[in-house]
Amino acid sequence: MAESEEKKVVAQAEPEVEEKVMSADEVLKKYDKESDKRTMSGTWNHIINVICIAFAIFQLYTAIFGVLDAALQRAIHLAFGLSLIYLLYPARTKWSRTSMHPLDLAFAIVSAACCMYIVVEYDQLVLRAGLNTDIDMYIALVGTILVIEAARRTVGWPMVLVALAFILYALFGPYMPGLLAHRGVGFGELVGHLYYTTEGIFGTPLGVSSTFIYLFILFGAYLESTGLGKFFIDLANAVAGWASGGPAKVAVLSSGLMGTVSGSSVANVVGTGSFTIPMMKKLGYRKDFAGAVEAAASTGGQLMPPVMGAAAFLMAEFIGIPYIQVVKAAVIPAILYYTGVWLGVHYEAQKYGLKGLPREQLPKFKALFVEKFHLAIPLIVIVYLLVTGYTPMRAALWAIFLTLVCCCLRKSTRIKPMDVVDGLINGSKGVLGVLIACATAGIIIGVVTKTGVGLKLGTALLDLAGGNLIFTMFFTMITSLILGMGVPTTANYVITSTIAAPALLQLQVPVLAAHMFAFYFGIVADVTPPVALAAYAGAGISGGNPMKTGVNAAKLAIAGFIVPYIFVMSPELLMVNATAGKVLMSMATAIIGMWGVSVSMIGYCSNLLNPIQRICFFIGGLLLIDPGTMTDIIGIVVLVVCYLWQRHNKKGHLESHEEN
Repeated sequence: MAESEEKKVVAQAEPEVEEKVMSADEVLKKYDKESDKRTMSGTWNHIINVICIAFAIFQLYTAIFGVLDAALQRAIHLAFGLSLIYLLYPARTKWSRTSMHPLDLAFAIVSAACCMYIVVEYDQLVLRAGLNTDIDMYIALVGTILVIEAARRTVGWPMVLVALAFILYALFGPYMPGLLAHRGVGFGELVGHLYYTTEGIFGTPLGVSSTFIYLFILFGAYLESTGLGKFFIDLANAVAGWASGGPAKVAVLSSGLMGTVSGSSVANVVGTGSFTIPMMKKLGYRKDFAGAVEAAASTGGQLMPPVMGAAAFLMAEFIGIPYIQVVKAAVIPAILYYTGVWLGVHYEAQKYGLKGLPREQLPKFKALFVEKFHLAIPLIVIVYLLVTGYTPMRAALWAIFLTLVCCCLRKSTRIKPMDVVDGLINGSKGVLGVLIACATAGIIIGVVTKTGVGLKLGTALLDLAGGNLIFTMFFTMITSLILGMGVPTTANYVITSTIAAPALLQLQVPVLAAHMFAFYFGIVADVTPPVALAAYAGAGISGGNPMKTGVNAAKLAIAGFIVPYIFVMSPELLMVNATAGKVLMSMATAIIGMWGVSVSMIGYCSNLLNPIQRICFFIGGLLLIDPGTMTDIIGIVVLVVCYLWQRHNKKGHLESHEEN
């Protein structure tokens, strides 16, 4: 006893090495490439704003009066996007963020000209039907290079390296080993295919960006300008701020709500974490855990309908199903994910005896509801319109209009005419990351259509797994986690669905389940060390250790590693060929299973758990998550025994400074 007390005194005497606490802007610039842009003033600011407004007007005009031919719509969309990227994102990190570099200006003009070449020469390009002239090829080569360079500036090297790897694969196919070998694609043939067809840069991903995605991002920009984000945080505080570990539960609720319209896990971490992480630290949460809570909750926002980081639109187009089916399929897995995170923070709070905030310090739910609920009306309406059969484009248009109307219902939330203009500007800037990710993803898809590499890689994964479904899912998981590291959500889905999903499809897994499986693990990569961008952003705000924060975030996001296995083996959770009874039963057992797994991860139930109890809780949870009557019965028995056993443990909880 004396020895332990001595250790405690020594530990307290040694000052803890605190990581630097970063501001929200610093975190965004370090971990979110899209946020590291120029902030211009004067003439250049006016020029950029005019381009942004013209971009928004073009998108709104075509949405209202009908989109142009696919090639024309996408070319103009990309012309606006590339010009803005080169004007806003300097070539080198050392270059000024307050002045324009001549090289960037030149790139902006040339990139826009390359795209507009398709618009101007559209009729002739159609007549030539692939018999491209030398000028066509020069334009295509320069345009493709500028797309890749824009991706480097905006979304970072991971996306670029994947695209370059695919290009090299297409060119050097005959020299590839074994199964990966193909006849090869000529340089001119490849460049023409990537630039002058709708199977390359101007393919389906960019098509979705030029129609649905832009409008939803503009919708999100207007929602943010009305103060909806602050309303979500206040609402979460009113609902859960008083409970055990209140601020952490506020983080889970508010991040989940913001995730419905947010397209970036890092941006979500910064947006809500700037409020919630300091609150958690003040209450007594360890800084590594505080950052992890926000990271896990914010990452889950990319899995939250209706937007899902814009991946939902792409998934609908790729699979060939109505958008609303993707949204319906994503609901139950998202609920299970957030249930796991919520249980994790609850038992962490119980473990350390952390109380909630006094009710008198929290917003009053009734007053908050009366004052600001009208801000959420557009979000409710857009879901209703999508469910009732409206196209995503039409639903988004109505939602944008309603946002501008609803914010005027009360004086406290009313926006000025200039705010409407600012919304157009912010919407155009906000789409740039998704736009260039979609264009670059088109390069990957173009190579896949030319070489069939997607099927080849799927076959390789299947051979590695020996045709076993569980092993195939495991290798697909690992592949998706690697491919998803540091890649934005939209591109993440394109890559994982192209490379990883085909392996599951060959085992007759339903196409929606296979795509959702690969997508989930691509997203969970944001909280999976060593490249856990959301966790690192959380650590930047909390001052915690990035790696420890990542490990804690992965533990909290354990549902993200388990739920995909559930819906592959039990597709009714995706509303695929499901009855209400089967859905409710599968969901109930899965939630109980998540409880067991969460308790195991945290190491606490009614009392602290010993290692054997943690293992038993984990096994019991997995058995309940696995669909099947026998496994459910065994799982319930194991969890009941474990629960009764741990109630006899002597130690109730730790002090806030103690560790496991």
